[in-house]
Amino acid sequence: MTSDAEIQTALPALASGNVAVITGSASGIGLAAAKRLAAMGMKIVLADIGGARLDAAAGAVAAIGGEDGVLAVATDVAKADEVDRLAQKAHSAFGGVSLLMNNAGVGDNPGKPWENRDAWKRLLDINFWGVVHGVEAFSPAMLASGKPGLIVNTGSKQGITTPPGNLAYNVSKSGVKTFTEGLAHALRNEPGAKVSAHLLIPGFTFTGLTEGAVEKPAGAWTGEQVIDFMLASLLHGDFYILCPDNEVARPTDEKRMAWAIGDIIENRPALSRWHPDHKDAFASFMND
Repeated sequence: MTSDAEIQTALPALASGNVAVITGSASGIGLAAAKRLAAMGMKIVLADIGGARLDAAAGAVAAIGGEDGVLAVATDVAKADEVDRLAQKAHSAFGGVSLLMNNAGVGDNPGKPWENRDAWKRLLDINFWGVVHGVEAFSPAMLASGKPGLIVNTGSKQGITTPPGNLAYNVSKSGVKTFTEGLAHALRNEPGAKVSAHLLIPGFTFTGLTEGAVEKPAGAWTGEQVIDFMLASLLHGDFYILCPDNEVARPTDEKRMAWAIGDIIENRPALSRWHPDHKDAFASFMND
């Protein structure tokens, strides 16, 4: 198992004393990241909706990294001015930021494509525009510093295979995938840039978004497992951080994704995996 010292040597952005900003850090994957990075000696800026959960998260992280190394900032990532304020507070408290995790997200299903416009907009404003706001607020200073930096945006497998059930969420995470791919390209073509972008693609994870679950389902990973996998993937230089879980291994994900892109190549109906005329063909494909 790779030690934290080895990770920090290979990834200087994560060096002890550097600063990590994590949105959606009051619970789930974001809180797991904050705790792990605090244990590695990083200074942590937690951003989430203000309230008891954020306060409790800040206390938990401070217990690991010390109160002087933790800052909690109540932030609605859907609002660009609040994310700009987050950046100002982070820089004022700790200086330059070397890791930005745009992790905040919601999963409430607003319904069919023709329903609940305001709820659709709210979900997209958080899940997609929250990522854009984070990049806008932090990346110019990260680039200007000339120092190594990492931007990790949390996507979803649902943004790739787009299963029926929560179209708005799928749309938002598809947008995050495309945006992060373009961001990675832009960064590597920026003269002198030492900042890279990465797409975190969790599997089934027990978080605040896990509907109807008060205890971790057997098939789910914990947030801590996701962060361990993320760090190992960053160590290998991966852009797509495709996490398995206790139910689905990578080969299954790969075949599902291959089938999804095959809909275009083979000119099948949209979402043919769930189309009655293609159900048997999909099952055969998965069993090959």
